[in-house]
Amino acid sequence: MSLSVIILLILIGIAAGFLSGLVGIGGGVIIVPALVILLGFSQKLAQGTSLGILLLPVGILAVMQYYKQGYLNVNYVAIVAVAFVLGGFFGSKLALSLSDEKMKKIFAIVMMLIAIKMLFFDTNKPKLPKDPTVSSTNIQQSGQ
Repeated sequence: MSLSVIILLILIGIAAGFLSGLVGIGGGVIIVPALVILLGFSQKLAQGTSLGILLLPVGILAVMQYYKQGYLNVNYVAIVAVAFVLGGFFGSKLALSLSDEKMKKIFAIVMMLIAIKMLFFDTNKPKLPKDPTVSSTNIQQSGQ
């Protein structure tokens, strides 16, 4: 591995980590395209690498900041995490059965649909007020 590749990987990691802490994105949105565009990874290699990064507790410091401020519902995290494991299993089975070219197109379409929805079709949903009595040990259980 050359020094330039190491530097690019570090820059990708810093960008993904920063954006993850800032707006909650990183893996698929930043890392996958960066690996494909900057390092010439195949779509499947980029996706596998991104998932490998997520396997580690890379966002732990950002999570701790949100937790300390009362912006983390641990129960919701647990439910989504379990569902993510199942979804990830079936999604990876499907992805690995498709061609790399088809995966690139699917990835791009998903990104465009999400962007279009967020730009043009998200309505202002009522914001849940932060309960001043909520602490990092007493997480607000909204929606129950």
